[in-house]
Amino acid sequence: MTAIEEVSLYLDVPLDVEVELDRRLLTVRQILELDKDSVIRMNRSAGENLDVRIGGQLVGFGEIVVNETTTGIRLADFQQYE
Repeated sequence: MTAIEEVSLYLDVPLDVEVELDRRLLTVRQILELDKDSVIRMNRSAGENLDVRIGGQLVGFGEIVVNETTTGIRLADFQQYE
C-alpha cells in the first residue's frame, strides 16, 4: 500500500499552509506608525529560503517565484513524512 493510499480518507482535509519570510517584534507605537508603503526591515536577505509551515510545524523551505501575473513559492526542500 502506498503512502497516498494509506491516507486516502484524509486527502480532502484542508490544512493551514504558511510561508514565513521572517519575524519581527514591534512595539505598539511602531505598529501605529505604519502606513501604506512603510518598510519593515527584516533579518533575512533577498534570495534566502522562506520557511514553509503546515499547521504551525516547519516542513520545508521555498523561494519566491513570479510567473507573469502570479506570485508563488517553489519548494526547495520539503520533508515528507512516511
